[in-house]
Amino acid sequence: MSFVAALHNVEVDYARGLALGPVSLSIAAGETVALVGPSGCGKSTALRLLAGLESPTRGEVARAPGRGETAVVFQAPTLAPWLSARANVALPLELSGVARPEARRRADEALARVGLAGAEAARPAQLSGGMAMRVSLARALVTNPRLLLLDEPFAALDEITRRALADDVLTLWAASRPAIVFVTHNVEEAVYMASRVVVLSKGPGRIAGDFSVEGPMPRPAHFRTEAAFRATVEQVSTALAQGVGA
Repeated sequence: MSFVAALHNVEVDYARGLALGPVSLSIAAGETVALVGPSGCGKSTALRLLAGLESPTRGEVARAPGRGETAVVFQAPTLAPWLSARANVALPLELSGVARPEARRRADEALARVGLAGAEAARPAQLSGGMAMRVSLARALVTNPRLLLLDEPFAALDEITRRALADDVLTLWAASRPAIVFVTHNVEEAVYMASRVVVLSKGPGRIAGDFSVEGPMPRPAHFRTEAAFRATVEQVSTALAQGVGA
């Protein structure tokens, strides 16, 4: 099994002290992994390490090499407000040297994949929260990354939109099978979207549980009502409660 990223016994120190670790975690090609844990446990720090946006104080981070191999979607859409949806999505391609006409063509294809065909010219201020997050997803997917990192991308959205976007992400995953690592506080969302859920203890975060989630991906209708889903949610919730009390 090939791995696209791994943390090897990493620790991260901030001014307040040890924030994360020691943690060892490997991400296999094509798998979807959810990181859950209490606030301040280092979930987002772990994601930044995997993205190469931060370096560990101790330990080693291994990532698949190559331009465009890793893409990140943050909680806020982080779109340039003066650019259209098309231009926002095309931006990483243009910055990597792709000619503008080709970058814009691929951006339009990516927007269509996330259900935004016809909204290419819209500015961020003209988009709903869910639509803006879809633009962010299109921008991340337009480079065809091997590793997609999502840092609580649905936290500010209502439950109906969250569930719709969760299904959209899994449908997009099925098309190109990138490895996905995403941070969430929502245990049900983690179990629904991930083939594997990793629970971190309270800060400094350490791995308090690592659970495989059975079932087909993308998820079938009514998956949340199945006994296996409910049982895994309870297992993860118990590990999370124990980790908070650790």
